[in-house]
Amino acid sequence: MLYIIRNSRDYGPYDESQVLAYVNGGSVVMQDTVRIADTGEMTTVREVLKRNGMKPRVVHEGSLGQQLRKIGSDLIFPKDALTKRQWMNDKTLLVLALVGLFPTCMLLLPMPEIGVFYVMALYFSCIWGLFFYYLFKTPQVTLKTTISVFFLTQLFVFVVWDVFGLVRFNPFYSLTASPFPIDLLGFVFGVGVTEEFGKMVPLLIINRKSKEPLYPRTLVFYGLMSGIAFGVFEGVQYQVTFNTQLDYTSAFYSNIARLTSLPFLHAIWCAIAGYFVAFANLYPKYRRSLYFLALAIPAVFHGLYDTFCQSSIFIALILSFLGVFVLMTYLKRGGDYQHRLRS
Repeated sequence: MLYIIRNSRDYGPYDESQVLAYVNGGSVVMQDTVRIADTGEMTTVREVLKRNGMKPRVVHEGSLGQQLRKIGSDLIFPKDALTKRQWMNDKTLLVLALVGLFPTCMLLLPMPEIGVFYVMALYFSCIWGLFFYYLFKTPQVTLKTTISVFFLTQLFVFVVWDVFGLVRFNPFYSLTASPFPIDLLGFVFGVGVTEEFGKMVPLLIINRKSKEPLYPRTLVFYGLMSGIAFGVFEGVQYQVTFNTQLDYTSAFYSNIARLTSLPFLHAIWCAIAGYFVAFANLYPKYRRSLYFLALAIPAVFHGLYDTFCQSSIFIALILSFLGVFVLMTYLKRGGDYQHRLRS
């Protein structure tokens, strides 16, 4: 005898001919789980019928037109839900539509070249933001602070980099054009230190103005958003300058990378900074070393990546993965940090 299992409940017992009749009638499907009473074996309806040489023949419920009428036009096209504006309260629907249709909507708006690049960068950043929010949000994370970090970081970077020309004040930048390993010094102490410090400034402000101690995971999330914001700024700059000098294929690839993977890397490195900034506030006796690590570790990852992405993309890829690995390991071992710094 056979038992049909659905939703953790047993139905039966039935013999093979009864199961075949239920399949033909549409109340049992071939993928349903079957427990054989005598042996306790777990299998499927399909396998049981096959063993017994039985071939199901499901009877159609009328013609195509009859079946469609049975389903009903109200279910095929839910016009009531549309006209009653029920969709306006469906957050999942609105987010899905926004993410999916945003680029098409932007085609309706006339805008300059740099505007197109910025809008597309903003689009991919929103996708990253939703992804990071799903993975890293904490009860302390607020939408207001998240939006502020994203847009004010871009404004801060624009003023400091483009208006005041911060690059001119760091002599290590000039070493980036040198042969290896001298260029490594330029990329770590020039590009790495400068850019990672710029991304870390919003985290220091958030940490200082917070009315409660922030979880390391909270500042990791805000670090991700600050990094994405910097990636948007840098990506748009490259798209309207350096990338325009490349051939079509290289420019296409570089533009996509500047909208996706490279902002992601900026986010990961800044998230590492956020982790140590949070611990520096929680354990102020060790703040010198923790602030040092907050800047040094991302700067080294950043500098090594920039150095090797020019000569070996494989090594650069390994370094990128190591950055993600280190961040996730830090988060998993947060209790170890707390235990050691408390003792």
